Formats: sequence, structure tokens, C-alpha cells
Amino acid sequence: MASSMTYIAACAAALATFVALLRWAYRWSHPKCRGRLPPGSMGIPLLGETMQFFAPNPSCDVSPFVKERVKRYGSIFKTSIVGRQVVVSADPDMNYFVFQQEGKLFESWYPDTFTEIFGRDNVGSLHGFMYKYLKTLVLRLYGQENLKAVLLAETDAACRGSLASWAAQPSVELKEGLSTMIFDLTAKKLIGYEPSKSSESLRKNFVAFIRGLISFPVNIPGTAYHECMEGRKKAMKVLKGMMKERMADPERRCEDFFDHVIQELRREKPLLTETIALDLMFVLLFASFETTALALTLGVKLLTDNPKVVDALREEHDAIAKNRKDPDAPVTWAEYRSMTFTNQVIMEMVRLANIVPGIFRKALQDVEIKGHTIPAGWGVMVCPPAVHLNPDIYEDPLAFNPWRWQGKPEITGGTKHFMAFGGGLRFCVGTDLSRVLMATFIHSLVTKYSWRTVKGGNIVRTPGLGFPDGFHIQLFPRN
Repeated sequence: MASSMTYIAACAAALATFVALLRWAYRWSHPKCRGRLPPGSMGIPLLGETMQFFAPNPSCDVSPFVKERVKRYGSIFKTSIVGRQVVVSADPDMNYFVFQQEGKLFESWYPDTFTEIFGRDNVGSLHGFMYKYLKTLVLRLYGQENLKAVLLAETDAACRGSLASWAAQPSVELKEGLSTMIFDLTAKKLIGYEPSKSSESLRKNFVAFIRGLISFPVNIPGTAYHECMEGRKKAMKVLKGMMKERMADPERRCEDFFDHVIQELRREKPLLTETIALDLMFVLLFASFETTALALTLGVKLLTDNPKVVDALREEHDAIAKNRKDPDAPVTWAEYRSMTFTNQVIMEMVRLANIVPGIFRKALQDVEIKGHTIPAGWGVMVCPPAVHLNPDIYEDPLAFNPWRWQGKPEITGGTKHFMAFGGGLRFCVGTDLSRVLMATFIHSLVTKYSWRTVKGGNIVRTPGLGFPDGFHIQLFPRN
């Protein structure tokens, strides 16, 4: 009798547990909403559709994850990624609305992996006055005034020097070469970093970041997330050591951007904290080189496959060189501004590169848009590739066609149809520097060299852009 009762009790407990799990699974797949949620699937409880989101995509096209769901549900759909409820938007009007309503209906937000890697107080996670204050601070370095006065000449010299060095080698892995060149340039401006005087390469701590930034937060050896966190620890150790040394030296002159940040910390009532300052420097070190290096690597691959574009670039840049008293003189600001076709090429490069697969925001309240409700607290992922590769917006969108930008006004901010550099209040403060870097590199490349592919060049998106086999090229002095 007792054993029968125990058996019945065990069965009842098992049934109750099963029913509870069913209810939990139902609530997961049917989240509460005071309105009408966009169509879509929340996937498997806890995992959501994370595995599908990170599935490799070996092309420049929109990821299968987004493309299949847009086809099934429309340009606005719900999902769950890395444990968060998210509305994905491939709709240009909704994207523009989200950007324009920052600080009102939406605020900047990124998955937990992003904030753990870049720090809880990184500039992307700050809002309102503090964000504007930091943006103004960063523009002292990356704004047009300093670009004209200092950075243009320095980027031109860096590009010339690197290309000459690569031409003396049997081949160069372009992504690695560009990353090193740009990191050495920007790290010197940011923290006075001299790789030749350092016992350890600071840049190698950032190598795994593109893969790990939007990854599943499993912090175990071998995962991209773990590599990122280890890289962060080492880089932050270097930055903390620098800060301690500089804070202890009140007589130190301002020689780089970090010195300006230290000055802000020394104010009687500083707006910055040491944590915010360190996270700011960490983000700037990464953002200053990796995105531009990836875009330029893909750009050179596209030029290699499209010789007519190279011919048109050479025509523009040879004319610039011939108009100088000294053909080998550095690029001037007037020359840079005259590079009309080059600007079209850069626009096309970044449109196809889609370095940022998603731009994230969070709803501050229930938001009604296009017949749907985005509940307060939900994430919103604006999907630039779905706009940049939309055939209704760009004819033959996967074709590398710089002439599509001919006669169009210069884009100085995010628009409904172009958001390679972000949009709204969060338009990338390093946009002008990226354009200068790409233009000066193209100038030196096409006027002084020809090149051929040695190996590699295949791409993969997971969802960030990568070159699994590298992209190795050989440079030849141009006759």
C-alpha cells in the first residue's frame, strides 16, 4: 500500500512538473503584450533562435536567418537571440523612426556579451548628457578640424609606408596588414602606444573581437566569447597601468588623447569616472581599427574582381598626382575633397561590407508602429544589410557598382536607405577618419602599385564579417 502511494505521488509530481514545463514553454513562445506583437518565432526556450542567427553565411548577401524570416513574416518580425526578446527590423521606415526616437521611445542597447566585453560603462551604453559629453570629447581627436590639421598627413604617411613595406615581401595577408597599420596609427594618437617599444603586442588582445562581440555568452576556453574576455582583461591591465602612471604625474604634458581624458578626471568636479574613462579608451582602441580594416580588405577584394573600377580610380588619382609640383607630395585636404569617384567607391565598399550586421536599441515604453506593438524592455535590432541589399532600393544590390552613387548628394549622416555608419544621435564619430583612411590608402595603392591575389579572399559572416583563409596579395611597383 505504502509503495503504491509513493508511486502515485511520484507520478503526480512528475505530471505537475511536466505541466509546469509546458506552461513555461507556452509563455516563452507566446510572450505577453498589450497589443499585437510582430509575427515570428521565439524558438527553443532559453536558446531561442540563437544558433540560426550565428549560422555561417559565406556570401555578401543578407544572412539566411534574416532573409528566410522576412520572406515568411515580413520586414518586421520577433525572435529571441542570446536569451533576449528582440524585434528585428528590415524596414527602412521603421529603422529611421527608431533612430529618430532615441532618448524618447528608444535607447541604445546591446546584448550582454557586448556590454561584458566593452564594459558596463562603455560609450554605447551611456545616454543623454553623458553620451553627448563623451562624443564632444572624442571629436577633439576625430573631428574634421584635427583631420585637416594632423590626421590626413599621418594617415597618408602610414599608408605609403605600409604599402612600400608590403611590396618588398613575397605577399601580405591584407586584413592583418591593414589592422596592424591602422592600429599602430590610432593607438599612437589615443595612448601614445609605440609597438616597437612595447614588450607585448596590444593589438593581439583585440583579434577575436568581431567574432565574440555578438556571440553566445559561454565563457569557457575555446569559445569566441572567452577569447574576447581574456583579451579585455589583458588590454585593461595595460590601460589601468597607464592611467595610474599618468595620474601620478601632474606635470605631464598633453601628448595624446588619453592625456586629455586624464585632464578631465583631474577637474575639481569631474564628469568622468575612472571606469568610464577606461571603458572609453578600450572601445576607441578597438573601433578605430577593426571595422575600417575589414571594410578595406573586402574593398580591395572587390577592386581585384572589378578592373574597370580600378581603371577609373587610376584616372582620378593620376590626375591628382600630375597636378602637383611634386607628384610624390602628401595628399592635401583639397585633393581629398576632390576625390569624387573615390568617395563613390568607398560608399559602395561599406554598403557591401555591412561590417555591423545589427544596430541595437531597447524600447523604453510600449511602442506602436506599423500595426505592431514593441513591448517596453524588448530589444530592437535594426538590420542594415537588409536595407543595403534590398533590390527595391539598390538595383542589382550584390553588384559592386560605384557608379550607382554618381550625382547623388554626399551622405553626412544615417538615412533610411544607408546606415553603414549608424544613424540618428549615434552616427559614428569616426566616420570621417574611416573615409580619410580608405581614400588615402586607395590613392597610394592605385597610383604606385598593381597587385594580384595569391590565395584566400573567401568571406564568412557569423554574423560579423571574417576572412577564414585570409586574403593574401602580392604587390608590384607600377610602371
